[in-house]
Amino acid sequence: MHPHEELLHRFYQAFQRRDYAAMAACYHPEATFEDAAFQLRGPEIGAMWRMLCERGKDLALTYDHIRADDAQGQAVWDARYTFSQTRRHVHNHVAAHFTFKDGKILRHHDQFNFWRWSRQALGPVGWVLGWSGFLRQKVQASARQGLAQFMAQRGISG
Repeated sequence: MHPHEELLHRFYQAFQRRDYAAMAACYHPEATFEDAAFQLRGPEIGAMWRMLCERGKDLALTYDHIRADDAQGQAVWDARYTFSQTRRHVHNHVAAHFTFKDGKILRHHDQFNFWRWSRQALGPVGWVLGWSGFLRQKVQASARQGLAQFMAQRGISG
């Protein structure tokens, strides 16, 4: 097995255990992360995983299709959890893409169907507006603000 495949297995196994410190250790100091809610750099990435792991009391995660070589990798993962802001149940299916540097994750980009996610997480509002850039921007702003508050409360600098 390629060392980067082993790295991705370690990452997702830590995610299954909600071990945010082990997840953060998989990232290069210059790492970036992007998905529909976040665009993060460096220590912000570990803080995001910590926030999601601490809040995701009922988080259940499965992963599969890990492939990696010297330059890039990919995985598919599914998360089932209760969205903390609305208490609605969510099943999110995610395709992850990675690049590596010095044996660590340098770029991590998660892709998922935002409209599907918003219908589950936000209910009728997500159903009606989940396709729109307006709702995506609102979710991004809320996620950014929530992460900033989380980091400030725990004395985490970004």
